[in-house]
Amino acid sequence: MALLLVGSTSINAADPITIGAVLPFSGGVELYGAQAKLGLDLAAADINAAGGILGRPVSVVYRDDGTRPNIATEAARKVVEEDGAFAVVGPFTSQNLDAIVPVLAAHKTPLLYATNYEGGKCNRYMFAFSTVPNQELAPLLPYMTETFGGDYFLLGADRDWPHRMFEAAEPLIAKLGGKVVGEQYTLGMEKDFSPLIDRVAASKAKVLLFALKGPGLQFISQADDRGLFKSMTVAFLGLTETDLKVFGGKGQNMYTAVPFVATSDDPAAKAFVARARAKAGPDVAISNYVVTHYNTLIALKAAIEKAGKVDKEAVIDALEGLTIQSPAGPVTIGKDHHATMTMVLAKTKGQDLVPVRALGEIAPQSGCKPGSLGP
Repeated sequence: MALLLVGSTSINAADPITIGAVLPFSGGVELYGAQAKLGLDLAAADINAAGGILGRPVSVVYRDDGTRPNIATEAARKVVEEDGAFAVVGPFTSQNLDAIVPVLAAHKTPLLYATNYEGGKCNRYMFAFSTVPNQELAPLLPYMTETFGGDYFLLGADRDWPHRMFEAAEPLIAKLGGKVVGEQYTLGMEKDFSPLIDRVAASKAKVLLFALKGPGLQFISQADDRGLFKSMTVAFLGLTETDLKVFGGKGQNMYTAVPFVATSDDPAAKAFVARARAKAGPDVAISNYVVTHYNTLIALKAAIEKAGKVDKEAVIDALEGLTIQSPAGPVTIGKDHHATMTMVLAKTKGQDLVPVRALGEIAPQSGCKPGSLGP
């Protein structure tokens, strides 16, 4: 394997194009890492079955980021310097994203990030393939306010993403005529969430805007057991089918806005889910993370073919303005390196997310200013 895949003239045309994937396979969010890997494996198989990219096969090299920034930094460096990655997909958490963005920029290597995040990462070498706050909040909050009421309690992890999501949510709630009656951040490591559940209940909020992951998901099961959701409905940010297995049938009728649900009746979506389950097993959740990571390689293939060569700078230019057809509908990468996607309002039903309303294509408000991505 070549150590560096930089330009079209330095590599034999028969050599594989190596894609690095820096993802969590340990450290607490490995369920999501497995979802990302499934999407990448499906994309690589599809690309190679169709003849590869410019006649060359794709090879994905995986490195574990341990859900820790220091591990992610080293993994990103090694996947480029030692594995010869032409581009890198990942990581998952915002902390690890912060850690590896400068590493990939220093190596002038495209970073394809396919997890919903807080926005504001503006770098020539980074492209975002999932949602930023407005794409979830702009359709979700009006529906929740109109349907359930305008008094909100905001509960999230004490991390960048929940803070930024709630900062974006508060003016939208006010504009809708609602109000925030309580707000709390926690690391979600509690064994017993009873005091927090009591505080949320005492607020008399009609909607719980929820942004906890990992162990914090246990809040939902405990709150359901204590009857919180008899008088309050959850608007769950970043909810996926993977999370639903944690709840054991509890937390029904929670709402979210996502770029894909596995129960979609769209023929392309149904075919994708069938292929994913054939590979991963019938009981494996198929979430939007599978699709967004699948899209990274499909977009990379289209960009390389548009550029006509395997050259990092040319491919970055080709990604800008590119539209691909994904299992969830069209995805367009803007000049700000963020994606316009087809979104759906969904709710929990058993261990599935089911569509409530098709939302159409929603453009991102990335937080990137003109000129912030360089020339």
